[in-house]
Amino acid sequence: MKFLKHAKSRLRIVGELWGFMKVRKKWWLGPIIVVLMLLSLLIVLTEGSALAPFIYTLF
Repeated sequence: MKFLKHAKSRLRIVGELWGFMKVRKKWWLGPIIVVLMLLSLLIVLTEGSALAPFIYTLF
């Protein structure tokens, strides 16, 4: 039951962010958020393995 409540909270945050971007016409935030999510997913999935030196060169 806690999992569903937590997931619902996460979806609400995404909905609020989408509403903010739509009302304020901040469409440039979309690609930034997508890139940050992809980089964080890459870091989590590789767990600091052989890709770590390549990720560090990005920053």
